[in-house]
Amino acid sequence: MTERHEHLIDWLKDAHAMEQQAEQMLEAQIGRLLNYPKLRTRLEKHLQETRDQKRLVEQALERLGHSPSTLKDLGARLGAFAQAAGTMLVEDEVLKASMAGHVFEQMEVAAYTVLLAAAEAAGDEETRVVCEAILPQEQAMAEWTLAHLPELTQAFLDRAEAPGLEAKR
Repeated sequence: MTERHEHLIDWLKDAHAMEQQAEQMLEAQIGRLLNYPKLRTRLEKHLQETRDQKRLVEQALERLGHSPSTLKDLGARLGAFAQAAGTMLVEDEVLKASMAGHVFEQMEVAAYTVLLAAAEAAGDEETRVVCEAILPQEQAMAEWTLAHLPELTQAFLDRAEAPGLEAKR
């Protein structure tokens, strides 16, 4: 196996852990989101995309004779827990979680850009096709979160000023 293939496999394991973390972060955020239906709907859609992406990465690893890294997946789960716990403690939870989600989506865009280039360099057409399918979904979610931050901020501020309404989540 060439060094290119070894790196590709390692980065696929990273991607699996990343999708595991994304899935848990999205589940936690959706579970706590009460007052922002547009955001909740979009997060639910992306949660399904994330589950599909995780499955595609698992299949790519299996095709290459490997499986996800238990250690990396555990680290991702711990990271997701820490992220969820950290945002639950702040008054503007919905905004902090959305900003963190946007940053995470940008990391996913970068990761799949690297994976796409690595798959091409390794001559792995099937993995390249998988990455080409996933990358636009991550780009779309990153763009959506950024584009909707002003609207979400306004909704949060409106709720925060209204008597008897919860703005936090």
